[in-house]
Amino acid sequence: MSAHDPPNSDQVTKHMLTLGGLLARVDDKQSASSTLSVEGAVSVTITDVTSDSRAVQQGTLFCCLRGEQHDGHDFAQDAVANGAAALLVDRRLNLDVPQIIASDTRQATGILAAAFHDHPSRDLTVVGITGTNGKTTTAHMLGAILTQHGQRTTVLGTLSGARTTPEAAELQRTLADERSKGTKAVVMEVSSHALALQRVAGMQFAAATFTNLGHDHLDFHRTHDAYFAAKASLFTSNYTSRAIINRDDAFGQQIAEDCDVAVVSYGRSDATDVAVGATGSAFSWRGARIWCTVGGDFNVLNALAAATTAAEIGIPVGDIAAGLGNLAQIPGRFENVNANGNFVVLVDYAHTPEALRNVIAAARAVTDQRVIVVFGCGGDRDATKRPDMGAAAISADSVIVTSDNPRHEDPQAIIDAIVAGVAPTHLHKVAVEVDRRQAIAMACTQAGSGDVVIIAGRGHEAVQTIAGRDIAFSDAEVARELLGVGS
Repeated sequence: MSAHDPPNSDQVTKHMLTLGGLLARVDDKQSASSTLSVEGAVSVTITDVTSDSRAVQQGTLFCCLRGEQHDGHDFAQDAVANGAAALLVDRRLNLDVPQIIASDTRQATGILAAAFHDHPSRDLTVVGITGTNGKTTTAHMLGAILTQHGQRTTVLGTLSGARTTPEAAELQRTLADERSKGTKAVVMEVSSHALALQRVAGMQFAAATFTNLGHDHLDFHRTHDAYFAAKASLFTSNYTSRAIINRDDAFGQQIAEDCDVAVVSYGRSDATDVAVGATGSAFSWRGARIWCTVGGDFNVLNALAAATTAAEIGIPVGDIAAGLGNLAQIPGRFENVNANGNFVVLVDYAHTPEALRNVIAAARAVTDQRVIVVFGCGGDRDATKRPDMGAAAISADSVIVTSDNPRHEDPQAIIDAIVAGVAPTHLHKVAVEVDRRQAIAMACTQAGSGDVVIIAGRGHEAVQTIAGRDIAFSDAEVARELLGVGS
């Protein structure tokens, strides 16, 4: 069916409810903390639920959400003019349509969207993965395992959409679509923003997995305690009955002690006879010898996260081993773009101090020659981590600080903040080249036989934003072009 074809009768029936019918589907337990009251006729027909005023069509329930820059209530009149049949609000508006009044419209949006789509997460095996670093890699590892097991699986996250975790109404619609396609399992990254903003309200996770907690997103959360609290909120009976926790992480230990659901832990000691390289790793786990197609020592722990989670939802060890062995290259995650060259060039998403230290340490493990790192920090994002990134980088032999995605900030000012974190005794290691292409070229020119070049920070991203303007720029493609190698 094309986008212009009329829906068939089954689809109309499935996606049309009266407002009263929608409210009757709401899970009372989930809605208890966000009291819902209705003003107006509950007999109106609801055809969709959205918080995006641009997506409103005839019959839509428009959810008015407050954001940092905009308040959805300001768009309610336009939404009604465009056909909205009802509104979700936190206060009564002077508009002649039925209104659901909620104390927490963000939470209520997820709950109502889940109800409208008949609670799709209950019909799917949904696993949520959260943490500062490793979410994407762990999610794709688990997706490969579930696929190997014969389950039609979808991975939602950094590589699949504009947001790591979609807004609640979009998420529930996506899950319903996946269910209709015959998908059986969904592995999704759950960001701290999503948890703080209630994007996963209305979800039921078969399991929730915690990777680690580092320094990130303090521009949004303001404090590290608030950042941790957002992550920890996934591991409650509101969302799941099973938590898989990294016991090697101090914050993981705290979650394990405090959460009210069953906990299974994993840690580096679970893997024995570990061997790592630039293009893969091998280790023994639960009686199986596992070969994983993603290199880097830190990815062994991500593989253990995926393997332990898979085992907890009933996947046999043989399928776990085979799935990790058949995993396709994850773009921008320890991605070797010069596999046949006399030096290694790795593109990695490492954009936190902890991740940068980890990827440099992983490079050390695969060479006895020099490690050269190229990186920057994003603009309009957590500025507090910039000096820490500079301090982390000096574990490499040579450091080239460059532009990342400066967005609306001055690239040189960002670079200066990074370099300010480098101790004077290490400044001799550091060069500055604002132009990212030139910085990558400089690193490749420096590299000799056996060296490892790390291009860090942007990973899979294909667009660089400078002065608010988007420019096509892929670290991997630029590196390949400069090296004269194919993709």
